[in-house]
Amino acid sequence: MKVILSLFLSFFLFISCGSNSKVTQKETGNTAETYDYKIAFGSCNRQEKAQPLWSAIIGEKPDLFLWGGDNIYADTEDMAQLEADYQIQKNHPDYKKLWKTIPVLGTWDDHDYGENDAGKDWEYKDESQQLFLDFFDVPENDPRREREGVYYAEEFEEAGNSINVIVLDTRYFRSNLEPSEKPGQRYKINSKGTILGAEQWKWLENELNNSTADYNVILSSIQVLSAEHGFETWGNFPSEVEKLEKLFKTSEAKNVIILSGDRHISEFSEKKIEGWDYPLVDFTSSGMTHAYSDFSGEPNQYRVGEVVSDLSFGLLKFDFDSGQVKMEMRGVGNKLQQEYLVQYRDK
Repeated sequence: MKVILSLFLSFFLFISCGSNSKVTQKETGNTAETYDYKIAFGSCNRQEKAQPLWSAIIGEKPDLFLWGGDNIYADTEDMAQLEADYQIQKNHPDYKKLWKTIPVLGTWDDHDYGENDAGKDWEYKDESQQLFLDFFDVPENDPRREREGVYYAEEFEEAGNSINVIVLDTRYFRSNLEPSEKPGQRYKINSKGTILGAEQWKWLENELNNSTADYNVILSSIQVLSAEHGFETWGNFPSEVEKLEKLFKTSEAKNVIILSGDRHISEFSEKKIEGWDYPLVDFTSSGMTHAYSDFSGEPNQYRVGEVVSDLSFGLLKFDFDSGQVKMEMRGVGNKLQQEYLVQYRDK
């Protein structure tokens, strides 16, 4: 989708509104917008509940869809039940329409992994991994069938530009969480534990160090930047956050964007990174079938804009000529909930 983009906007733009907008012909005054490439993503999807967002996602005509985790809710040791739950989702008529139209990638979170907040000690993680890969129709001879964890990377090209999508596994190798005695905090800070594990870290370092893509989109099921809410987050393992940010800098990978889910809210977080002329953004989009409707606030020093606690999916709209990426939260009926424009470095 070749894009014509005329924007008279400030460096960063936020708009909260209640009107619908069409796929590639949203009117901004007298200016029509179209885009080179679109990525839609979402998380927290109960397979047995109504799924009202697929029609809006399909209507946006994305080039790629990313599952951000909790793609189904199983929470079971019964692998036959897990397989049946995946099949329910796979047979959803609107999801099938999307699946047949564009590439679909994703990671898992705890409820499709098999146990709430589970990590490396989940007894059925290997069996669960094979069912996860079945859900995505991963061939039997694919390397992911033989290695531990569902991490994966794939590069997509359009109009002479490339986007490297790096899918992380924050479950298979993650160190155990310890309950906190501090009010409002579910888990203690673990200064020695790991999220990704040694092998996945080695793989990620290789991916970023050798990436020549114009954009590097990192998909993490849990939030990376927001760390004050006391639930699951990379912030429970501060040494892992430090290691990740250091890798972003030393690898010199271009235009890094983080996508996350898990929280049943949607929000934008950004952090200034020394030496970068653009912010590190963590775009959280959650949930697709149920949301934190009674959300009353929580701290996040990196938050920009407002928290959206309605059903939501995320959309990234790339304009390669300008180097801008418009990030949108959209809801039922394709309602535009909030948008955020980021100016990335030139290629």
